[in-house]
Amino acid sequence: MSATVEAPTTADPTAEPFSARLKAATWNDHAAAEHHGFTKALTEGELPLDGYTAMVAQHYFAYVALERVGRELVGDPVAGRFHYPELERVPALETDLAHLLGADWRDRVAPTPATRTYVARIEQMADHPAGFVAHHYTRYLGDVSGGQFIRRIAAGAYGLTDDAGVAFYVFDSLGSLPRFRTGYRERLDSLDLDERTADFLVRETRLAYQLNTEVLADLGRRYA
Repeated sequence: MSATVEAPTTADPTAEPFSARLKAATWNDHAAAEHHGFTKALTEGELPLDGYTAMVAQHYFAYVALERVGRELVGDPVAGRFHYPELERVPALETDLAHLLGADWRDRVAPTPATRTYVARIEQMADHPAGFVAHHYTRYLGDVSGGQFIRRIAAGAYGLTDDAGVAFYVFDSLGSLPRFRTGYRERLDSLDLDERTADFLVRETRLAYQLNTEVLADLGRRYA
């Protein structure tokens, strides 16, 4: 799939909180990713370990791009509000891959075509700060929400102890995850967005879910 950046189209100050609008507008896209066959196999403990490992590897490429763009946009008035160094996942993913694949893991992983498309879109967001927020929201808020369930399932299904192999889902530095999620949504609600930019952010979030679902579909054809 090839995705082109669309020009942003203005937020009504009397409307519902932006976080609620975003959640409602993207609910079906979120559900499609959450209930995909690959995800279902994972959450039911039926996905083979090599399928889980492949998912971790694809996460690695996506988060390298996402966190690099985030650092580039740290001074932006919109994207910079979502710069949380304590959220960064690349070090944890490197730890997980070393545990799952061994010290030579970098020679054993490569992005799939779907992941390359996903990464390319994330990289385009360096020029579209609101779009970066869309990808940040899609990934990280999911990690600190449903990702905690995946952490427990994976640890049990694959015999992963002491968080080895599931470090990606460990957010001890955040403290209370429910409190963090509430603060994140409040930060979304406080963004000063005109309607065109707000609409673009919503549409980009839907695309982010779609691209992620395509990564899962590709993995599902191989492992689920």
